[in-house]
Amino acid sequence: MVVAIRESLEVSATLDRVWDIVADVDDDPKYWPNLHTVDNISKDGDVIEREVTVGFRKSKSRQTILLNPKKSVEITMTEGPVKGTRVVTLIPLDADNNNNKTNIDISWNIDLSNIPILGRSIVKNNLANDTKEALSRIAKVVE
Repeated sequence: MVVAIRESLEVSATLDRVWDIVADVDDDPKYWPNLHTVDNISKDGDVIEREVTVGFRKSKSRQTILLNPKKSVEITMTEGPVKGTRVVTLIPLDADNNNNKTNIDISWNIDLSNIPILGRSIVKNNLANDTKEALSRIAKVVE
C-alpha cells in the first residue's frame, strides 16, 4: 500500500535562512515529533547514511539523505517499518522584489505494506500530523 502525503507552508524568511534549518538534518528530532534519535553512519559530500529511531514503538529505520543545496532534502527510507521517500523542497517566492518569503513543500511517497492493516491509517495520519507540526516548528525558528 503506497501512500502520498503533501503539505506546504509559506514562511517569511529568506531561502538561505530556511535552507540552514532544513539542511541541518542532525537536528531533525527538534522538528519531527516522532523522530527520536539520529545516528549518522557515513557522510560523503551531500549524501548521508543514517539510522534513526522513530514512532511510538521506537523502531529502527535506515535512511539515505541527498542534500540538493538550497533546493531540496531528499530522504529515502531503505530499511524499517516504512519504506519510501520524504522530500522537503524549498521555493523562493518573489525573488525579484527581495520579498524574503519561501515556500516549504514536504511530500511523502511511502509504502506501508510492512505495517499491519489495522495500523496503516494511524501511521498515515501520524505522518500527516507530524508533517504539519514540523512545518510549524520550522516556521517558528526561521521567522
